[in-house]
Amino acid sequence: MKRTILITGGAGFIGSHLADELLAAGYEVRALDFLSPQVHGENAGRPAYLSPKVELLKGDVKDRRLVRHALDGADAVVHFAAKVGVGQSMYRVVDYTADNNLGSAVLMEELIARPVRRLVVASSMSIYGEGLYRDRDGHPVAGAERPLRGLQQGDWELRDPRGGILEPVPTPETKRPSLASVYALSKFDQERMCLILGRAYGIPTVALRFFNVYGPRQALANPYTGVLAIFAAELMQNRPPLIFEDGLQRRDFVNVLDVARACRLALEADHVKDEVFNIGSGERFTIREVGARLANVMGKEEIAPQITGRYRAGDIRHCFADISKARAQLGYAPRISFDTGLRRLAEWLEDQIAVAPGANAGAELAERGLTV
Repeated sequence: MKRTILITGGAGFIGSHLADELLAAGYEVRALDFLSPQVHGENAGRPAYLSPKVELLKGDVKDRRLVRHALDGADAVVHFAAKVGVGQSMYRVVDYTADNNLGSAVLMEELIARPVRRLVVASSMSIYGEGLYRDRDGHPVAGAERPLRGLQQGDWELRDPRGGILEPVPTPETKRPSLASVYALSKFDQERMCLILGRAYGIPTVALRFFNVYGPRQALANPYTGVLAIFAAELMQNRPPLIFEDGLQRRDFVNVLDVARACRLALEADHVKDEVFNIGSGERFTIREVGARLANVMGKEEIAPQITGRYRAGDIRHCFADISKARAQLGYAPRISFDTGLRRLAEWLEDQIAVAPGANAGAELAERGLTV
């Protein structure tokens, strides 16, 4: 008998790839998605990339009756539905709190009434704030932050009390969260809410902390989507991508196909519950390097990224994943190298319409004093 998986936000970037992964593994898939205009465009219908085998319910995860209907016959739930954007969350506070926090609360109340076999919730690396560091003596340093005065003077690195630069190291799940944006706060709330209620009501629950996910189907018109999609949108219009600070901040970029497989593994790992896992590539790249490599695979080598030397509220310096726990307990191992992932992204971009939303987003942040 085929099992039915409900994916909230299932018509989106990651959700649609997970649908493909689950369909290939023999599951039936139902998607609940608002089809947000910021992501899908105004008056959007069913995305062309969404498999016709997916049952799509259009609507809001805050709609209790719709959620109840979506859960009818579902064996497990993957909860992706959320607004995504660190910068935007710092001024659209009500929207992010309503969609991410209240939406999750509605889903969980309905799950309390009709429990499922398993719940997987999408969390985010943003909850860590800064990643883990070590000092010059090799001691781990967690919870360090950059003073605003230093940022205003262009001192981008984290320093110890003696002024020495701290060295970033892979961030494990044991690092204490340090919430630097409303988005991070809302994702932590989603994660904890699902784990707390899942444990209380006997719903085996797993939270996956995604790092920087990239790949085909990412919304190019959304100025608050992932950095690679924003860079691609600018390069498609022969405009230089804008990079904050000095571009040497380091991140972990993970391909969406690896993320989809990680979600399936979490659904199938019956021996694992009440746990959180980092889902990344385990590699690290500077934002400046990423911009140059993307330009190269897109045939835009002559367009150099523009280093703004500015700081954006809510941003952190370095954070990249320690994925050893996911390897050990879920059997997760990234399969798509960054070079391969960039080539596939560039191939997909060839058939997309050029848009450049980044300038408007930057203006909105600047108007509100969220960049320095």
